Amino acid sequence: MDFAYDSVTEELRERLLRFMDECVLPAEAAFAEQAATSGWSAPPLLADLKDEARKRGLWNLFLPGRDGAGLTNLQYAPLAEIMGRSPHLAPAATNCAAPDTGNMEVLSMFGSEWQRGEWLRPLLDGEIRSAFAMTEPDVASSDATNIATSIVRDGDEYVINGRKWFISGAMNPECKIFIVMGKTDPEAPSHRQQSMVLVPRDTPGMHIRRGMSVFGYDDADHGGHAEIVFEDVRVPADNLIGEQGGGFAIAQARLGPGRIHHCMRLIGMAERAVELMCRRALSRTTFGRPVAQQGVVQDWIAESRVRIEQLRPLVLRTAWLMDTVGNQGAHTEIQAIKIATPAAVEWILDKAIQVHGAGGVSQDFPLAGLWAGARSLRLADGPDEVHKRSLAYRELKKYM
Repeated sequence: MDFAYDSVTEELRERLLRFMDECVLPAEAAFAEQAATSGWSAPPLLADLKDEARKRGLWNLFLPGRDGAGLTNLQYAPLAEIMGRSPHLAPAATNCAAPDTGNMEVLSMFGSEWQRGEWLRPLLDGEIRSAFAMTEPDVASSDATNIATSIVRDGDEYVINGRKWFISGAMNPECKIFIVMGKTDPEAPSHRQQSMVLVPRDTPGMHIRRGMSVFGYDDADHGGHAEIVFEDVRVPADNLIGEQGGGFAIAQARLGPGRIHHCMRLIGMAERAVELMCRRALSRTTFGRPVAQQGVVQDWIAESRVRIEQLRPLVLRTAWLMDTVGNQGAHTEIQAIKIATPAAVEWILDKAIQVHGAGGVSQDFPLAGLWAGARSLRLADGPDEVHKRSLAYRELKKYM
């Protein structure tokens, strides 16, 4: 693997850095103010940022192939890191925000021609948002074979019954389509019981009950996280994605690239935390000398830099392996970055908060929100313990 960025990546990095410095970071304060009064809708200034991103050729960067920018995972990873410096604003401004990214990948890879025209096209154009409904409150959803929502074929329709929660983006009224995962055949082998269907927002019987908070944050500016109940929801059989029984495989295909995106954005969050930590430490005095001269603070700064420099090449190597040997071939590395990155970045953010004192937990700095995001990613896309269990088994299997 060549650790140098190629010319395409370098040119996009420079363009994206300018966009961040000129447009995104200066807009953060106004974005937060608008978010406080815009309910579950996206703050109005986001539309202007999206227009500017498209003009600058910074659109759908995450998606390879004919539908996106055509970048590899390795080319996109450094761009995701840059966007991670403002995770609530930059990904949405460039149409690279979850869960739309994963849903577009699913539709691009597995959607029918009709599904791609009806739902992928407006997602690619940034005209609508979407949600991915997998997690359930009544089962341990870290094991996707536990999913209990039923999807039953009835003639030319599927009938859906069940309950989902923490469905990201679903509170936003612009979220027009839901990819719903449930069981179509409870008698099939465990990994062939699940399927995915498309459910438009206005479908009768689908009830969005409430928004879920994450460490007290409602994430309204990002579309929130909803609890949803499906009561005899009927959709045409043509709304099935891929084949019946293929839901588990589609979910795995969806989650691999998403973990790269999450981990690189986390590294961007960590870089911003170190910057804020250093600036704060140099600007404050305690016990007769600058905070930056306190040994414990210097230890935190040094340790933060070491952890970032350990993480970045691991994530980039994983992206390279995904490009060269595929998601399955990079399975061990995907799990490794998902275990290591959120925990390390959570630690770095914690120390940055500590250096800021009371300000670190306030709304005057982004650190508390970034910490909540990093901590929640130790659960999202599979909790640490599930990845460790699987990774340990793969290691043990070498010696069995």
